[in-house]
Amino acid sequence: MTSTFVLIPGAGADPRVYAATIAALEELGHEALAPPLPLDDPDATPSVYADAVLAALPDDPGQLVVVAQSLGAFAGSLAAARADAAGLVLLAPMIPAPGETAGEWWSNTGHEAAIADVLQRFGPMSEWDRDALAHVFLHDVDAETRRENERFEGAPGRGMFGEPWPLERWPDVPTAVLAPREDRLFPLEFQRRVARQRLGLEVDEMDGGHLPMLSRPEQLARRLDQVTRSSFLPRPR
Repeated sequence: MTSTFVLIPGAGADPRVYAATIAALEELGHEALAPPLPLDDPDATPSVYADAVLAALPDDPGQLVVVAQSLGAFAGSLAAARADAAGLVLLAPMIPAPGETAGEWWSNTGHEAAIADVLQRFGPMSEWDRDALAHVFLHDVDAETRRENERFEGAPGRGMFGEPWPLERWPDVPTAVLAPREDRLFPLEFQRRVARQRLGLEVDEMDGGHLPMLSRPEQLARRLDQVTRSSFLPRPR
């Protein structure tokens, strides 16, 4: 099954972090794109990000699979619903609940308790320095890849955290959760609990930390291909 993957990154990241994953998906026979996002607009909300994703889609994407990483799950779920996607893969995600903002998500899910050891070492997330960020996000990313992708790093605007997720229920789109086993921001057991509570789903797993598009792009592409083939059947158009 050939699919068109649309790839959405997490908080503040430029979509170009997916370049190696796109190349690997194309090697597997798929189409893939990472649409530009309004990263320079601090007031842009998940709905605005979803608009940008939809505007970038080809006229006939075929079997469209939306991949939304981390904070990108707020926008990705909206885009998947509006695009009538064949599937939605939530990658190391913040899974939203109806009416919930991304700012509320952290306490609502009990995230602080899930990373108590990290907080004890580095303090509150708002105070993390470069050493803390490297420990949490880049521990499995090689030095050359870090240097190549530094220009794509960024901080999310306030608009991403203040908009209540506008859907009344999870969209009628086949959904899978893909969780990296060594994720230090969203540990595996935390992801399993949230996926079960919010979606009634068990997670699919892969190696690596929170940013597999940087640490393991080829493996990420293979896992996306496998999850898509096993979880999302072709839908008539």
